[in-house]
Amino acid sequence: MSIVVTGATGELGRLVVEQLLTTVPANGIAAVVRDADKAAPLAARGIELRVADYDRPESLKDVFRAGDRVLLISGSEVGRRVPQHTAVVDAAKAAGVAQLAYTGILGGPAADFRLAEEHKATEQLILDSGLPHTFLRNGWYTENYTANLAPVLAHGAVVANAGDGRVASATRADYAAAAAAVLTGEGHLGAAYELSGDVAWSLAEYAAEISRATGKEIAYRNVPAAAHQEILVGAGVPEFFAGILVDVDKAIERGLLATTSGDLARLIGRPTTPLAETVAAAVATA
Repeated sequence: MSIVVTGATGELGRLVVEQLLTTVPANGIAAVVRDADKAAPLAARGIELRVADYDRPESLKDVFRAGDRVLLISGSEVGRRVPQHTAVVDAAKAAGVAQLAYTGILGGPAADFRLAEEHKATEQLILDSGLPHTFLRNGWYTENYTANLAPVLAHGAVVANAGDGRVASATRADYAAAAAAVLTGEGHLGAAYELSGDVAWSLAEYAAEISRATGKEIAYRNVPAAAHQEILVGAGVPEFFAGILVDVDKAIERGLLATTSGDLARLIGRPTTPLAETVAAAVATA
């Protein structure tokens, strides 16, 4: 039996692996990757590499073993994830894994925005499969904002169409720690965790936090959805994905990413990382 992390060289996957290594011997971890060369540093640490591609179901045929505990990190290609996830679920069922944990989205079936559709479909696939499962319904990553500081600093403004909506974000490292806890602990089968930060903040508060960290005046500009779509496309974001981001902002305005259930802090055994800490770290490297 191994603890298996799919997408192990991705931004979340590598953090999950690092967290697992604090309590699990390297030879008890398997990393599912598309590119073995990219994952060579993992192999050098004694982690087993299992090469497979979500888009090639045949490559997943022997990637799981009976009794494995598996983390399915959702694919990054919006619009293609249902067939990709179907291939993984089918392979996990055929292998007889002991647990399939899935990184979905905050709110689960109640999330009514476009980005949630594939996550809800995947949860239903897993339920229909009969596999022992755990749903990790991740809220927004703080890095979704702080990774894009350059245009904010260049224009002196955070631009969105989220109104006064609030976001209970946490860092990828926080979510990775929760995934590791679920994969290594007991009593999580059948659970659906609503994972989010301890504190929900507004984009005006986010802009103020950047102002404090930089010493520059950063404003929050709330714009109509159509104007935001135009701004994003003008900045080079593909039109389809710009529409997804605009729709997420509408969901934020409706309060759908403001839930503070406390599940994340309970799983990781500590408070979630404060917004100010993540902003300060991002500003220091901007």
